[in-house]
Amino acid sequence: MHDMLEGPETSLVRCAWCGDHELYVAYHDHEWGVPLHDDRQLFELLVLEGAQAGLSWLTILKKRDNYRKTFNNFTINEVAAFGDREVASLLADPGIIRNRLKIASAIQNAQVVVKIQREFGSLDAYLWQCVDGKPIQHSYTKLSQLPAVNDIAIKLSSDLKKRGMNFVGPTICYAFMQSSGMVNDHLISCFRYEQLKTEV
Repeated sequence: MHDMLEGPETSLVRCAWCGDHELYVAYHDHEWGVPLHDDRQLFELLVLEGAQAGLSWLTILKKRDNYRKTFNNFTINEVAAFGDREVASLLADPGIIRNRLKIASAIQNAQVVVKIQREFGSLDAYLWQCVDGKPIQHSYTKLSQLPAVNDIAIKLSSDLKKRGMNFVGPTICYAFMQSSGMVNDHLISCFRYEQLKTEV
């Protein structure tokens, strides 16, 4: 397996995990590893990372627009107020992952986020304090070097669980950290690595 692949439309060298599917390539090029500080977007990513458990990220990307529609564009207070009627509607919607536990978790996690916002001022402040407010810059050369978890993800997972969240295990938390730019895990030969390193 090659560590790097050329994109389908350009000769840019990318991390091999994104393959050549247009949704994956666009996600890799424009979102993955970009520091994210908007509470709504952070909540969306947290829900989607949890929904992905046991599935591929590409499956989630294909359903993301439907998730945004059915979860009121991930407006935190609105999701936190979802009740039986909304749950029934979500369970009947083939455009999302119709898993009762994951749907209930998204609602419960929104309620926890509301409390976090009250305590810390924002979800952004709470999350980014874990990395002292700036992305951790890794320098991996092979996909096999990328960790599935780290100590920060383990601590974050533990704290989120204590606060009442579900589907926030250490592996999910580390994937969230990668996605939200809390860590730069693009391989050093990927064209996005230096771009993100210099943007910080």
